[in-house]
Amino acid sequence: MAMNVSIACFSVFSYKKVNRIRAVSSKDFAAALKTEEGDKVKLGGSELKVTRLGIGAWSWGDTSYWNNFEWDDRKMKAAKAAFDASVDRGITFFDTAEVYGSRLSFGAINSETLLGRFIKERKENNPGVEVAVATKFAALPWRFGRQSVLNALKDSICRLGISSVDLYQLHWPGVWGNEGYIDGLGDAVEQGLVKAVGVSNYSERRLRDAYERLKKRGIPLASNQVNYSLIYRVPEQNGVKAACDELGITLIAYSPIAQGALTGKYTPENPPTGPRAKIYTPEFLTKLQPLLNRIKGIGENYGKTPTQSTITSRVVTYTSWRVLKTGVPVGKFWPKLVKKLTQKFLL
Repeated sequence: MAMNVSIACFSVFSYKKVNRIRAVSSKDFAAALKTEEGDKVKLGGSELKVTRLGIGAWSWGDTSYWNNFEWDDRKMKAAKAAFDASVDRGITFFDTAEVYGSRLSFGAINSETLLGRFIKERKENNPGVEVAVATKFAALPWRFGRQSVLNALKDSICRLGISSVDLYQLHWPGVWGNEGYIDGLGDAVEQGLVKAVGVSNYSERRLRDAYERLKKRGIPLASNQVNYSLIYRVPEQNGVKAACDELGITLIAYSPIAQGALTGKYTPENPPTGPRAKIYTPEFLTKLQPLLNRIKGIGENYGKTPTQSTITSRVVTYTSWRVLKTGVPVGKFWPKLVKKLTQKFLL
């Protein structure tokens, strides 16, 4: 299995049949985003099931990469609107990390804190709502051994205001080794602090090592979250996707729409701002236009011709599934676009 996840968006890749997505007018857009309760996938060999669409919260509270280095009340309300709009449409899988929005990353407010606040407020009005939370451990150089994982996890649980985490992931490989971190993941499962565990940015070798180490304890490695999109196909070339398929690990692909570059929102004349401007330059966006035109053309074959750029994200999502031959998207959404009922898969 494999799963794809992105910052403002992430995707779950599996062998299950992909639901057809049609291009729609803005009037019907909200209805098209509706996710049914039964439309969930199981992560790897774990028992955890999540919605096929998920929301990444990297941008929430961040002032180092997103939000033009600013975070204010308007952005806070927009993030809350994004959360509510997602849950309203049955999208209840949210991905965050302890470093998102943290002081360590020069952020304004921790993303976990915001997500926990939004969940609490939602449950006050709708006690029956169930939200699946994924967060990540930062393998910082001064953190050693399994206990550091448990300590960080407990801090995350406190910020989130929940009793346990659904999916706990190692955000990146450790500088001094990963055995202790992997053991910490196993301890977290056995202590009932998490339902499933995964890794992120792991190479094929490290992925296999983590899988085998947990397997000895009877614990499945549920996922590996890596950068994967139509313009970044490295997981197909370095053996990561093949290993996930072989071992039954869900591949969570972040940035499935290349931080918004594949949505059609940005052009050579209108490139993104902030740090992304150094990546998605006018020259790069010029070279990208033939692909974007092809994506739009495919969208026309499955519905109406998109009349607004807000539709492009859904066309890209569907096209990505078809081209990558995978099945579940989870994506982070830019809060300010929620008012337009768009879902931008960005990470």
